[in-house]
Amino acid sequence: MNNFWDYSVWGTLLLVSVLLLSVIAANTIKRMIPFLRGSLVPSSVLGGVILLLISVLYKGIFGERMFDTYFFGTGGSDALEIITYHALALGFIATAFKSSQVKASKKRMKEIFNTGVTTVSSYLIQGILGLVISIVTAFIVPGFFPAAGILLPFGYGQGTGQALNYGNLYENEWGFIGGKSFGLSIAAMGFLSASIGGVIYLNILKSKGLIAPRENKDSTLHSEQIQGKNEIPMQDSMDKITIQIALVTTAYMITFLFMKGLGNLLPGMRSVIYGFNFLLGVLIATVMRVIIQSLTDKNIIHRTYINDFLMTRISNFFFDLMVVAGIAAIRLHVIQQYWIVLLLMGVLGLIITFGYNHFVADRLFPEYKREQFLMMYGMMTGTASTGIILLREIDQNFKTPAADNMVYQNFPAIVFGFPLMLLATMAPQKPTQTLMILAGFFAVMNIILFRDKLFRTKAGT
Repeated sequence: MNNFWDYSVWGTLLLVSVLLLSVIAANTIKRMIPFLRGSLVPSSVLGGVILLLISVLYKGIFGERMFDTYFFGTGGSDALEIITYHALALGFIATAFKSSQVKASKKRMKEIFNTGVTTVSSYLIQGILGLVISIVTAFIVPGFFPAAGILLPFGYGQGTGQALNYGNLYENEWGFIGGKSFGLSIAAMGFLSASIGGVIYLNILKSKGLIAPRENKDSTLHSEQIQGKNEIPMQDSMDKITIQIALVTTAYMITFLFMKGLGNLLPGMRSVIYGFNFLLGVLIATVMRVIIQSLTDKNIIHRTYINDFLMTRISNFFFDLMVVAGIAAIRLHVIQQYWIVLLLMGVLGLIITFGYNHFVADRLFPEYKREQFLMMYGMMTGTASTGIILLREIDQNFKTPAADNMVYQNFPAIVFGFPLMLLATMAPQKPTQTLMILAGFFAVMNIILFRDKLFRTKAGT
């Protein structure tokens, strides 16, 4: 029998409340301090760092981790990791439900395809760098996990959720002590890299007079941005946001049942299968959206139930929750012996991601190379939201196609990026062979990416 006054009943709710309160506090601090206001650090990242510092102080004073106290139901640390895991998938599922309408000109489809290939190539070059660092470290430091470097593309390129997924896999399946916190630390450094590198680049552009000061634009939303044609009303017998949340959670429930069945068929792959919860969730949500659209076109469903505006709000909520929970879940005492390796990966990861994406944007997207670079660099060190934050500094009204490239590049990125996820499961057994395969894969991706420039003589130019 549950006693409703017991912390075991309130613990998870209190934990979520503290996470969201930290984001509000971080946003307030950002607005008060000019340096932070101009740093472009997302409030969710700053909120996670604040909670991390508070938990470190608490442990130093009281000798126990703050999130494992009775106030949070005695399982707060595990709950943080669970929240990060689920929020990743729920955020992507909400994004997948949004309508995908893009002008299908040959040039636009080519730019979208190239953006997807650039995304995968960025993962690969990050993975190559990370593995080189971790393999060399394993030779110098006995007992160091040689495949740790493969977490760099998951922390930088894919964000907090995937860094936790693979860090958890390496910790539980391969004995990488502190693997989860190692991955989460890389993800946190990725957000800082996005902010630091982005600010430096923006200041260089401003000093050269290449970008104009940001406009003070009225951010009021128009009705057509909130309510589309033939959509159900905002408030009826069921509130519209309730329907959106129901669609998202239904897709995730189906995803779980699918993973459950697949895991029973392939018990040896269960950890890998459940690590792909976000990818399978996107596929399920896409199928559901196609079915709903088909029924609407056949006039079986007479109204439009999916609302892009609300789905965006839902996905952003889950991504903010994922980031703040993921950073707060870092256990610094577990990874204190790795700080030199982490710092090396973080700094070199910033440099190589910055340099590669600048090189690609300059040569393949000459009409809007700065906008494409900032979007890609922000996304490949943080999340899609970080890419949008940087992009808005020079393209506030999204007049260039850079924002659309980011949205619609997901399909080619998933198709080409899937082998990387499989290689990550091979890395603990064969790190050197994995490194060689990544290098070959990177070469192939760049041949595809620069195909026009490499083979233009054959095309008669």
